[in-house]
Amino acid sequence: MNTSIKTLTDMHLSRRHWLLASAGVVASATAALLPKNAFAAAFPERPITFICPWPAGGTADQTMRALCAAAAKNLGQTLVVENRTGASGMLGLRAMASAKPDGYTIGQIPISVTRFSQLGSVQIDPLKDLTYIARTSGQTFGIAVQASAPWKTLKELVAYAKANPGKVNYGSAGIGGATHVGMEEFAMAAGAQFNHIPFKGGSDALQALLGGHIDVLADSSSWAPHVHSGKLRLLATWGEQRTTDFKEVPTLKDAGYNVVVDAPNGIGAPKGLEPAVAARLREAFKAAAASPEFAAACDKIDAPLMYLDGPDYEKYIAATYKKETLLIERLKLKELMAKG
Repeated sequence: MNTSIKTLTDMHLSRRHWLLASAGVVASATAALLPKNAFAAAFPERPITFICPWPAGGTADQTMRALCAAAAKNLGQTLVVENRTGASGMLGLRAMASAKPDGYTIGQIPISVTRFSQLGSVQIDPLKDLTYIARTSGQTFGIAVQASAPWKTLKELVAYAKANPGKVNYGSAGIGGATHVGMEEFAMAAGAQFNHIPFKGGSDALQALLGGHIDVLADSSSWAPHVHSGKLRLLATWGEQRTTDFKEVPTLKDAGYNVVVDAPNGIGAPKGLEPAVAARLREAFKAAAASPEFAAACDKIDAPLMYLDGPDYEKYIAATYKKETLLIERLKLKELMAKG
């Protein structure tokens, strides 16, 4: 090759390399100057899958759909609610936790994961394997019977159960879930024995009560419209205070049993979510939790608003985990789970 041509070629390549290198430096410098959330500015660019681990039509499903509709307005993308039921909410949670941590698969976190993880029935560590976005609302739990049932009050039910140990069947949303554990905690406080019939979700247990297949329902407020219509009788609610819609109905504490169960719902994502994407989702669900649409959905089932931002929600989970450790020992839950 001609020396002068080779020299010119080398000069051209060197200049090209210098320009490319300079461009990279400029790009890196520009990126360093951008706000942290600039990289999430395009998120979301497509619909988001929201996994609800409870059956369609149940109280959790109703509130989660209203919450997702409100969040979608802020995010500018549809949130597609997908019901994946079973194992007291743990099947849906496992599906969410094992998804790619890109913000396009999120879902409800059942508070019972703090219990099931310690019982060994779900291989998820709630302190390590999830990204927490928001705690949103609580559940109004209660004990309901058919209007034709012989028990007019909770004390009458307890007296009958004591006189007939194990003959009163109650349904819940599943073994080890909040309604099962809450009912067993109440039974222990009352000194009564009930026979537990687990279902895949609260809506299934409700239908069993309406059909006369069980005697008692322990569930979140799926019973509410049927109590209003006169088909069911509400004997007690489980919160700290009486509910707005059922002020005449005592809490378990009012009835003399020191038991409180609220089981707040929360929103989360797989571990490893980009901080900027997590911040975008936290912003959207904070606005959604304060929306009139979500408030109306909660009012419909008498569910209290219990919003916490992601970091505070994570602290709440850690505190609940410690409480569950003590509850597991006191109620001998490992033995209960083994019996099925």
